[in-house]
Amino acid sequence: MAARPTWQGHLKLSLVTCPVALFTATTSTNDVRFHLINPETNNRIRMVPTDPDTGPVERSDLVRGYEVSKDEYVLFDDADFDKVKLESTKTISIDKFVDESEIDRLFWDDPFFVVPEKGAGVEAFAVIRDAMKKQGKVALGCLVLRGKERQLALEVRGKGLVAYTLRAHDEVRDAADYFDDIPTVKADADMVEIAARIIGQKEADFDASDFKDRYDDALRDMIKAKTKGGKGTVDVAEPDDTNVIDLMAALKNSLKGSATGSKSAGTKKPAAKKAPAKKSAARKKTAA
Repeated sequence: MAARPTWQGHLKLSLVTCPVALFTATTSTNDVRFHLINPETNNRIRMVPTDPDTGPVERSDLVRGYEVSKDEYVLFDDADFDKVKLESTKTISIDKFVDESEIDRLFWDDPFFVVPEKGAGVEAFAVIRDAMKKQGKVALGCLVLRGKERQLALEVRGKGLVAYTLRAHDEVRDAADYFDDIPTVKADADMVEIAARIIGQKEADFDASDFKDRYDDALRDMIKAKTKGGKGTVDVAEPDDTNVIDLMAALKNSLKGSATGSKSAGTKKPAAKKAPAKKSAARKKTAA
């Protein structure tokens, strides 16, 4: 396993304990990232901490400040943070078990793979995992991660466990603050029926590989073109106009289109619509 663990410690259920490691389950390494470059020199720009009165300062000389009122701060240095730093117990102690449906999806946060350390602890890990699978419950526990105490939800996945950090109650906004102002409208029953039939015709299995970042893909194409000495332009199709005037007509047309698309391959397909106009990305200056 090439990845380095984010956390190492023990997983504990009552008297059963086993050594485990946590690995981040997601990655951002595929994101397209940029640096700021001075086009006159092609040098990468370095950000220098600067005091508006005295000029550049050493980062090591700086302290942190919490703004209590406009332009008034309470200062904190490393010694202050050490006083409130939580010591990690290096143990994920499972406190209780709940049904997954009891946890609002708004509270689910970062996922981690929980992997047993090789050796005698693997059997204890299997005991905890298989007992959780048999009961069909999600385990709740906590650990200190990066100096902050985090609540965890652990669920069985294959031969391992997945631990999700859970957002604190005050981190999740109340949906009522946003939804209560939505006007109460009684939807037309016929239109709801047509929309429901469209949903049924578009039912499919979830496939994460279907989701792609078209913006990042366009950037990669442009990077490739610039690397090869091209003009550095790519064509990005404009999305279809979604300004619907007649909702019922639009629903019926959508239903008709969905039904046509679901017919066998031998059925004659309608003529393809004219492709939308393409907009060429602005030509960027190629670095020397």
